[in-house]
Amino acid sequence: MSDSLLKTSQEFTEDFLLGGRIILRQPAHGYRVAIDPIFLAASIQVEPGEVVLDIGAGVGAASLCLATRLPNIRVVGVEIQRESVRLAADNVSLNKLKGRVEILNGDLLRPPPRLAAGTYAHVMTNPPYLDASKSNASPNGTKAQSNSEGEANLEQWVKFSLLMVKPKGNVTFIHRADRLDEILSLFSGRLGNIVIYPLWPGKNKPARRVLIRGTKNASGSLRLAPGMILHEADGRFTPEADAILRHARELDIS
Repeated sequence: MSDSLLKTSQEFTEDFLLGGRIILRQPAHGYRVAIDPIFLAASIQVEPGEVVLDIGAGVGAASLCLATRLPNIRVVGVEIQRESVRLAADNVSLNKLKGRVEILNGDLLRPPPRLAAGTYAHVMTNPPYLDASKSNASPNGTKAQSNSEGEANLEQWVKFSLLMVKPKGNVTFIHRADRLDEILSLFSGRLGNIVIYPLWPGKNKPARRVLIRGTKNASGSLRLAPGMILHEADGRFTPEADAILRHARELDIS
């Protein structure tokens, strides 16, 4: 999502997020940042001084949004596509977040050695939504890699998240609602205090996206939250959604 276009080249554009608080350099063609990483970042609650891991960080949208909202934390991202990592580094510099946001090039199956297991207060991820065995890949290579699972499937995204988060830390996914059953089966017995927060596209419309959060080494029961309606009947964002997208408000999904 972008509020206004700043600059366009053959390779990238520069767009605004959070009502102009963030400049985001992203590919001109292929995968483009939508609202999902913004809602993911808005839902993260951590204490000052803590470190969050962003798996599949892309060009850094979620990491930048989180660090902008919470100025006393650090965010480390890991991203497999080198071009995305290069753009993410540009974005960190453009937004003067060096020292607080860092995006590393790496694969969750072969993670960078600097990522230490069990050390992150919160792990957040906006993984590829499509099961590669059940979908037609985009002809654009970078878009296909962003949208469709590759060598690492959904189970491996969950396992890596659990490996990296510290005991009693939280894991938050944003994903397609029609894959909720898979995610819950993978969370079962591994995370407790699970909350599901639907993002309804409009009144009386089925949810397409859900936020799912669980706590490592916790035993609390699952809870379904009321969620949020994103759009009015005329297509405008609701005041609640607009507060997240343009005014950098926190999204309490507890």
